[in-house]
Amino acid sequence: METLTNLFTAQKTAHLQGGPDLAARLASLQALRAAVMRYQPQIVAALAADFAKPEAEVMLSEILPVLQEITHARRHLRGWMRGRRVWPSLAMLGTSGRVQPQPRGVCLIIAPWNYPFMLALGPLVSALAAGNAAIVKPSELAPATSALLAALLAEVFAPAQVAVAQGGTEVSTALLELPFDHIFFTGSPAVGRIVMAAAAKTLASVTLELGGKSPVIVGPGADVQQAARHIAWGKFANAGQTCVAPDHVFVHHSVAKALTVALRDQIARFYGADPAQSRHFARIISDRHFTRLNGLMQAATGAGAQVLDGGQVDAAHRYIAPTLIGDTRADMAISQEELFGPILPLISYEDVAEVIARINANPKPLALYIFDKSQVFINQIIAQTASGAVGINLVMMHFMHPNLPFGGIGNSGQGAAHGHAGFVAFSHEKPILTNRFSALPLLFPPYTPRVRRLIGWLARLTG
Repeated sequence: METLTNLFTAQKTAHLQGGPDLAARLASLQALRAAVMRYQPQIVAALAADFAKPEAEVMLSEILPVLQEITHARRHLRGWMRGRRVWPSLAMLGTSGRVQPQPRGVCLIIAPWNYPFMLALGPLVSALAAGNAAIVKPSELAPATSALLAALLAEVFAPAQVAVAQGGTEVSTALLELPFDHIFFTGSPAVGRIVMAAAAKTLASVTLELGGKSPVIVGPGADVQQAARHIAWGKFANAGQTCVAPDHVFVHHSVAKALTVALRDQIARFYGADPAQSRHFARIISDRHFTRLNGLMQAATGAGAQVLDGGQVDAAHRYIAPTLIGDTRADMAISQEELFGPILPLISYEDVAEVIARINANPKPLALYIFDKSQVFINQIIAQTASGAVGINLVMMHFMHPNLPFGGIGNSGQGAAHGHAGFVAFSHEKPILTNRFSALPLLFPPYTPRVRRLIGWLARLTG
């Protein structure tokens, strides 16, 4: 699209004049923070319109993480921009080396629908801190939030620094044809492959925040009440539409019944006897996603799975109750697809080695959660599995830790975000080497016997 090309060209031209200095970056971040604070009522209203997200949940999971990201970046930005010195090796004696972060240039941020405000502005904070220009593509599935982002960012930034491109798949496709310097994508692994293929055409760097079936393992030594409280919160917040939400629970047979009872109690405590009437429980984003989730549940129960709690649906309001389901099998679609909804399979096990083998037989998840008091049990699982992150006796909270890199591995993502990791993702770490009194020219041609002896001596000394 000609408008997108012109927008990209304007950002590219502006950025070629040099990235902003520390003062300008701090000012941009502060202006964004002030706008987020001003727009809080509109943010709450937009997310309520898109999928009935409760106000407290908007504050906790959409607004607070963005404000924290801005505050953290402003506090540490001077140090991040300073770069770091590196020690010379023996062969490099007489030189001075340092690594200097440099803006990548013009960046594309493609945000998803499930946390449409936070997952658009969180990466933007890192892009601005690193000194880049950016085009933000919000999700068309959250139209109220998309329009709000466009208004908010247009109020704060000139289009040559930050712009919003609204629209559907055709807009994303047109944007991916442009030679961005970096692409930050949050979404499904299937679309992540399309983004990576598009980036390969211009050799743009990418950060891919994807997903996967994040498992929970509840061991025989777990505090069942603690586990139930965390699992119920993590699974049913945002109606389960969270990339790091527990997807399914492997629970040791000795505590399986107690965990089921505790989860039922927590659901009732969080959302009341009838969650459909609760002001604290969100709805499914679209009819298509509702149909997919309901179909997975109906297919599973039709093949022998048992609903242990919940199971009620209301298509007119895109409502699926917080649901516990048992007796699922590995060959069921509910066991193979990322659920991304308020349906939680509970799977009893006897030997954790069987659980580890089952996890390793599938793509590497974005997160893995362990509940137990035994450090031996916990260490065994950590050592024998691979995942983007591990949470011990908690779920999802690692996402909000500003000093922990957030990202996946393999099918669940590539690269990392948040805090310094986000700054690095949007930066080129440029190595700079300065000659002070290097002796290396003594080894230049012609390779006389004396030079060859020096090379041999250096090889023996360093090897």
